[in-house]
Amino acid sequence: MAITPLMPVYPRSPVRPVRGEGVYLYGEQGERYLDFAAGIAVNLLGHGHPHLTKSIQEQAATLMHVSNLYGSPQGEAFAQRLVDTTFADTVFFTNSGAEAVECSIKTARRYHYAKGNPHKHDLITFSNAFHGRTMATISATDQAKLRDGFAPLLEGFKVVEFNDLDAALAAIDENTAGFLVEPIQGEGGIRPATHEFLAGLRAACEENDLMLVFDEVQCGVARTGTLYAYEQYGIEPDIMASAKGIGGGFPMGACLATEKAAGGMVVGTHGSTYGGNPLAMAAGQAVFDVIANDEFLNGVRQKGERLRSALEQMIPNHDHLFESVRGVGLMLGVKMKTDSRAFVTYLRTKGLLTVAAGDNVMRVLPPLTIEEEHIREFVDTLSAAAAEYEVPAAAA
Repeated sequence: MAITPLMPVYPRSPVRPVRGEGVYLYGEQGERYLDFAAGIAVNLLGHGHPHLTKSIQEQAATLMHVSNLYGSPQGEAFAQRLVDTTFADTVFFTNSGAEAVECSIKTARRYHYAKGNPHKHDLITFSNAFHGRTMATISATDQAKLRDGFAPLLEGFKVVEFNDLDAALAAIDENTAGFLVEPIQGEGGIRPATHEFLAGLRAACEENDLMLVFDEVQCGVARTGTLYAYEQYGIEPDIMASAKGIGGGFPMGACLATEKAAGGMVVGTHGSTYGGNPLAMAAGQAVFDVIANDEFLNGVRQKGERLRSALEQMIPNHDHLFESVRGVGLMLGVKMKTDSRAFVTYLRTKGLLTVAAGDNVMRVLPPLTIEEEHIREFVDTLSAAAAEYEVPAAAA
């Protein structure tokens, strides 16, 4: 059988969207889906948001791309906004989350190199993490499904158990550069780090002059009800990767760092052809116009509580399928008693889009613009689907 024109690395579903409007997607035949996947936490303003769309259209008609060899008024303005609203002092713009993590890894290693300690190049990472699909980011995980067939992998990573502070501290040695961690694991099953765990990592970094690198590609940009998830822990990283929602659907990412952490990132140490292009900057600014204020963030927290509460009330009616709800804000996961991937596939036939994750979890990642009526529609449709769902014999 001939290979498909699109390289067959995705098990693509029969859902074939051609148009989006608000929190709904529409397929080729006009079929409608309630989108509580949001492009895996990307379309945080939903589809066709007027301010985002207008900003992209106007910028596309003005200037889309110039080389980073030239000055960037657009990049400077958005970087300043990120600096003003986060822990960071400086920003490098990328095209994706994996690139933002790559830049974070390089920044952490370069910090020690610039201080005359090139041997301090190992990052301690954590089980069930997902940091991307590049060679460095798969090397940072212990997951065979990401790594198999791509050896030799990049050296310089040690994987220990997530949320196990003792294991993390025990892994520190003379070659350690820092820690790379998701404050809330997304792909790993919506698993929030404990406060004790992150506080312990922060303290260890202070004590040993190490870099604390947060991967907030999925949990950042208002998803949890604060601009970034680290705010909820009262703990600041030295370096942070951001992407997904930051462009509202336009592909972009950012590596944020303190002045201290970025001390080694001087002229010639890193670069990107497309990173920080004017079109991406317009998208990022438009997203922050909408989300970077207390009213919007409070709304995300309130909607998150409402959705969590509705799910928790529904679960006892289908306790053969569902176990519990976890997560923060509108980054929620439903732990299941049957195969989450099979159930997510089934829900698509009912016009409901969610995302499977590790630890047998169904991720619920709606646009942050959902209203009460969408929460009701989601839970009602989910409950009706659960009532009709027949657990596959092999999974029963």
